Amino acid sequence: MSTPEIRVGDSDLAELEPAVIQSERRRSEWLMTLSEAWRMGRTKIGVGIFLVIIAIAVVGPWVAPYSPTELVAPPFSAPDIPKLWLGSDYIGRDVLTRVLYGGRTVILLALAATVIGLGVGVTLGLITGYARRWIDETIMRLLDVVLAFPQIVLTLLFVSILGPRLWLIVLIVGISHAPRIARVARAATLEVAQRDFVRAAEAFGIARWKILFNEIMPSITSPLLVEFGLRLTYSIGLIAALSFLGFGMQPPSADWGLMINENRIGIVIQPWPVFVPVLLIGILTIATNLIADGLGRALIGIERDTGVG
Repeated sequence: MSTPEIRVGDSDLAELEPAVIQSERRRSEWLMTLSEAWRMGRTKIGVGIFLVIIAIAVVGPWVAPYSPTELVAPPFSAPDIPKLWLGSDYIGRDVLTRVLYGGRTVILLALAATVIGLGVGVTLGLITGYARRWIDETIMRLLDVVLAFPQIVLTLLFVSILGPRLWLIVLIVGISHAPRIARVARAATLEVAQRDFVRAAEAFGIARWKILFNEIMPSITSPLLVEFGLRLTYSIGLIAALSFLGFGMQPPSADWGLMINENRIGIVIQPWPVFVPVLLIGILTIATNLIADGLGRALIGIERDTGVG
């Protein structure tokens, strides 16, 4: 008994072809965004600066001349090369050593908080943008409540109640980012959900969660890359501010934000313990801003193929 031959007509191929082409395009969309962003001078500068700061944070403890808690000179001693390149802090510890040790906490906590915020925000944005109806309204109204509180106020509220625990700081900062990321993910999901390849997947009976994470999410990666850069910038500033206010890293830990708070009373006598951490935090935020700006410009086509930095 012969098996019946299944034939696909030209009309069927014509209907499937746009969906196939669209599916292939969406897979390389974020790579094209990265490529266009890398052509811009601002992105290269931002990546270069960011890598230098990362190198300082990673390699710094290995090349630091002293222990970060070792008392090596009288308080607020002036720089004395080669013994004390940046002088000493308010109790006599080496400023250079504490600067080399202090970057790890700011960078690691900021990255962790941003990743948490991205994960929660993208998940909520995908669900609300694809499900719509009452689910969309309920989740978005709850996120509006979170958005009503400034991030620093929301974080200080929980940290002051539960104590300055690092896991709590990372979690609260990440959650405070989620509503903003969710709005971006939702807007992108609403647009992608109308495309042919998503409707084709629905017609084939593919599970909705597979459509969300296998079909829609890869198509909204480009705007999420931009949002990740922006949220990382805010995370760095927020976590440094918490340490400065005394709700982040606690003495005798080496942390850039904490160093600013500890040594501000002697800034006129010995400015380096304050000036250097401020400078490094500022440079780090500038670097992430440049990267996010380059990604954003590449996404919307500004300066594309013009060679403008």
